[in-house]
Amino acid sequence: MDLKLSQSEKALQEKAREFCDRVLLPCELEVEENNGLPLASRPEVRRQVVDWGFAAINHTTEHDGQGFSIFEQTLVNEQLGRATNGLWTAVWQPAICLRQGTAQQIEEYLKPCCCGVRRGCYAITESEAGSDPRRVQTSAVLENGKYIINGEKWFVTSFNASDFFILHAHVDGDADKPTLFLIDHTTPGIRHIRSPHFMHTYTFDHAEVAFENVAVDPTCILGEIGQGFELTKDWFVETRLQIAAHCIGAATRAAEIANDYASERVQFDRKIREFQAIEFMLADMATDIMAAKSLLYRIAAEVDDSMERKLVHARASAAKLHCSEMAGRVIDKALQILGGRGYMRDNPVERLYRDIRVDRIWEGTSEIQRAIIGGQIKKRGLGIFTGW
Repeated sequence: MDLKLSQSEKALQEKAREFCDRVLLPCELEVEENNGLPLASRPEVRRQVVDWGFAAINHTTEHDGQGFSIFEQTLVNEQLGRATNGLWTAVWQPAICLRQGTAQQIEEYLKPCCCGVRRGCYAITESEAGSDPRRVQTSAVLENGKYIINGEKWFVTSFNASDFFILHAHVDGDADKPTLFLIDHTTPGIRHIRSPHFMHTYTFDHAEVAFENVAVDPTCILGEIGQGFELTKDWFVETRLQIAAHCIGAATRAAEIANDYASERVQFDRKIREFQAIEFMLADMATDIMAAKSLLYRIAAEVDDSMERKLVHARASAAKLHCSEMAGRVIDKALQILGGRGYMRDNPVERLYRDIRVDRIWEGTSEIQRAIIGGQIKKRGLGIFTGW
């Protein structure tokens, strides 16, 4: 069993870190001060993503992506996660459900997304529908050859950086007919309600959007009627692995900053890392990161090795659960080591502390991940998690 990274994998990891350091980190305070990445700065970041070869790493070269394996994507996403303010989202990875589009949809949506010409935002959550998608009230009713869509979506991430929606609606208001629609932002009847401010400062916004008698052609359906939840679950699996990788990157950066500070800060005539309280915190942080990284790397490699779809779903939940909660512990300790300096917004650890909290909520809360894991244990036994 060879657990070492290959030379090409090491090179990719180093390239992704250099990209993050040279392109994303210099934008952090700009995003913080402007509550988002200003429009004037976006074209240059977009150009850099393309020039560095990180555009659409999760899609095939046939669709104008980079054709990276899941493991290679994990190596890149880990490094992108070191950036605060969700700047990793500037490195677009179009939703994998777009692969299920018709030939026309692939040409009109997926390929332009991979090239950075277009961008889609996923719209599923509602005021009464979060963890339970069957409570979605947005409906699509066929009238005179058009689907008439009505409903309101919350937390539409990156709305102000996108030009179309991947909308999760129930055909005929039937929860047994969840269906995805591709809808351009310019379609009449779409109304931006507001973009709330959140605990973190994010590169793009999370909007609330109303759909009021929005008429779309049946050709806008992605996949089949009733297939929406399955396609959304596939997207959740992808984003859960991405989040797990981002969490490892964020925790690692916070640990590095805290370790450097503990090696320089002197109190009571000693560097503070010489105090056992600090030394033990650093030891716990390092162990947490090592365990999470080992888990995620194994799962990513297994996915590339054609792991069964349901098993991928279960283990992606385990990765998101463990890595997101690990990051919370590590970054909290890092802030404690930094003391008052860690509480200042110009310190990356303070921003990471706010950023990372949402990772236990979006794309499935920690409790939902535990429910998925527990359900799989009940059906298939502990071995799918404890076996090798």
